[in-house]
Amino acid sequence: MNLKFRLAALYTLFVGLIIVIISFSFYYYFSEYQSSSLNRSLRDEGIVFYNQYTTVKAGHKDSVFPMLRSFNIRRKALAKEQVTLLDINKKVLYFEPDTGNVELNAGIIKNFPLNSGEEHYFQSGDRKVFVTLLDDKYYVAVSVIDKYGIESLGLLRLILMGLLIGGLILTAFASFFFVNAAFKPLASLSMQMQLTTETNLTARVHEGKGNDEIQQIARNFNGMLERLNQSFESQKSFVHHASHELRTPLTTMLSQTEIALSKDLDLDEHRKLLESLREDQVGMIELTNSLLLLSQYEKIQSYSKWPQLRIDEVLYETIGSARKMLPGVDISLDFANIPEDENELVIQGNDALLKVGFTNLIKNAWQYSADKKVKVIIDATPDYMKVYVENNGKHLSTSEIEKLKVPFFRGSNAAHVKGFGLGLSIVQRIISLHHGSFDYTALKPSVNRFTIYFRQK
Repeated sequence: MNLKFRLAALYTLFVGLIIVIISFSFYYYFSEYQSSSLNRSLRDEGIVFYNQYTTVKAGHKDSVFPMLRSFNIRRKALAKEQVTLLDINKKVLYFEPDTGNVELNAGIIKNFPLNSGEEHYFQSGDRKVFVTLLDDKYYVAVSVIDKYGIESLGLLRLILMGLLIGGLILTAFASFFFVNAAFKPLASLSMQMQLTTETNLTARVHEGKGNDEIQQIARNFNGMLERLNQSFESQKSFVHHASHELRTPLTTMLSQTEIALSKDLDLDEHRKLLESLREDQVGMIELTNSLLLLSQYEKIQSYSKWPQLRIDEVLYETIGSARKMLPGVDISLDFANIPEDENELVIQGNDALLKVGFTNLIKNAWQYSADKKVKVIIDATPDYMKVYVENNGKHLSTSEIEKLKVPFFRGSNAAHVKGFGLGLSIVQRIISLHHGSFDYTALKPSVNRFTIYFRQK
């Protein structure tokens, strides 16, 4: 059963249930009202009959029947009505109609003990009966067959049953029509999605101009395609550049090895060859480690479990290691302002990852610095924390800034500097894992500033 059929069936069932509840409620209250109305009519008949009887009796008429006949002319609406009057000894004094079964009501009263003023309504066979004891002297019983009430209830049942069946049929057709109309854009969206493959990620589904759920799904789907396309393009570029970067040192090493095998080299030449091979091997190891780091950082999602770290302590340790690793580097660490609260220097993070990120950033600044000087500045406030890494050197162009964080990209100032263009990509991903941001700013006259930004919680 598909979703459209299920929704249409559920909607029809729901509407049908509402119709059934309304129909039963209407029938019940109509039946109760009719029964109550009949009870009032029976009571009125009995009281009027008793008043007529006592009035005639008080006039000392020889016969009460002529006056009661005139009373009965007005009471033809109730089907097969019988009125019976008995004295306190339950002797029949009068009954109407005179052709009726006198024992019918009399028998009911004789078998029904009453106290003065009590009124009782009950069903006896197909007759509705009212009995009462008035003035402790007379029993009055009125009984009818509610022919018109029975007929009206039967007709009402037929009408409500017809409404229920007709309502269910109309609801079923209407629900299928509206559900099909509502799902039509979704079906069109599904067809468009089927045309989207890994080789056709640039195709986009029609979003429309509205803001309903279908348009939102279309926009979200197009956004997902855009992210997937960027990811695939990034992977293609990554694989292409990685292959190129690995092929270059491997080709160099192979050519050097073939030259060594084809010639008789002395000890110094062997040493120079081995040093060259060693340099290429170190470069390959650095490249392999960088690629491994980039692939691992994509899987790290444990930010909520990281401890609290003081950023100044992380930077002090990183700078100490960088001074040993980078020959001739001059690194200074300053504060833009002295925090009033040392907690302003605390962030939640991974110590090892932050050290790798800061090390790559310092190394990048050192490599492209004109004087081998690197300045690190901490700017901490209650709302944010910034770390600036600055050097003196040639500014990057606008196009270079846009590609700065792309793996394997190297600017025009990298012509005479060895590297693979992965350092800033690693920094970007590490900072992103810490929910921070990483940007470049060109300061006058020839200062390059890299800013790492963390928002304080």
